[in-house]
Amino acid sequence: MIETRFHDRIADIPAADWDALRPDGNPFVSHAFLCALEDTGCIRPAWGWQAHHLGLYEQGRLIAAAPLYLKGNSHGEFVFDWSWADAWERAGGDYYPKLLCAVPYSPVSGPRLLVGGRIAWQGALVDAMHHEAERLQLSSVHANFLREGEAAAFGADWLARSDVQFHWRNRGWRDFDDFLAALNHKKRANIRHERNRVAASGLRLAWRRGDTLDQAEWAEVHALYLATFDAKGNHAALTADFFRRLGTLGGMAQLALAYDEAGIAAMALFLEGSGVLYGRYWGSRVEIPGLHFELCYYRGIDYAITQGLQSFEPGAQGEHKLARGFLPVRTYSRHLLPHEGFRAAVREALRGEAEAIGLYAEECMTHSPYAQGAGR
Repeated sequence: MIETRFHDRIADIPAADWDALRPDGNPFVSHAFLCALEDTGCIRPAWGWQAHHLGLYEQGRLIAAAPLYLKGNSHGEFVFDWSWADAWERAGGDYYPKLLCAVPYSPVSGPRLLVGGRIAWQGALVDAMHHEAERLQLSSVHANFLREGEAAAFGADWLARSDVQFHWRNRGWRDFDDFLAALNHKKRANIRHERNRVAASGLRLAWRRGDTLDQAEWAEVHALYLATFDAKGNHAALTADFFRRLGTLGGMAQLALAYDEAGIAAMALFLEGSGVLYGRYWGSRVEIPGLHFELCYYRGIDYAITQGLQSFEPGAQGEHKLARGFLPVRTYSRHLLPHEGFRAAVREALRGEAEAIGLYAEECMTHSPYAQGAGR
């Protein structure tokens, strides 16, 4: 007999049991990453996050799991449903809390239904989410940034959404110059110009593993992250303790750093796992033309080539990435709205959205930076 349990702390599930269900080394669904978020104050009800992790058990043994949260708002999700919430609440309903299967603050596609290779259990996890929403009388259930192959586990009542990100794929280039040679002349010349301006700035650039930074260096990195979020009027949810915890997780965290005489002047923070580099955060206290592109993109591409990584995903949105070797890739989510009328209205709206997203992805591909026949 299968038992369904919900956990309000990832620490209540043994790390070895959780990680044994992961299909690969994607760092965002690792027990260590999710536990770090909770232990260091990044996940808190006051910010709209309450862990509600799902586990399926057979004779007391964990056989399937999913990262799950009760959400009191729609911040930190990157699949935007503010208009849905507004419509539901104007009709007199309570949209929040809702149930979310995702990784907090991380618009990164990856496994969400952890089944240890037993695909049949994916449907059981989806059913358990549905039943929990019914039990708690919630407005909706959402599963964000699914891997394309997981989408089939969600039935016809789950509404499909898609969006576009820009990812870099390794085509076996020998080095950065070999990659540049695959681009058309204009894009190649622009990248060289940007890199030369940074090289002439006097900053010293370095690539560092997270576990080589000391406490003071992590404090500098976090301060740059905070300043960038503050400058844009955004809420910086990741704490200094969380950044320091990343430094204890081996080579999961990678950083591109720029130094001046006062210390770390700019940083780009990445996570790495299963042959993929993931760009996450950037911050700088100096204004140097091209420095953002150098640390966030070019250093990441160079590292991916040197390490033989298969791809580099620099984060959500950003058409400017297209000119720098990143091509459009679709992302996928599924959404359950139990109220039939509400679901029908949203389904109709999503038809138009899906058409627009499809046309946008096609249009982006017509602006590929690669010379004809290269890089696709």
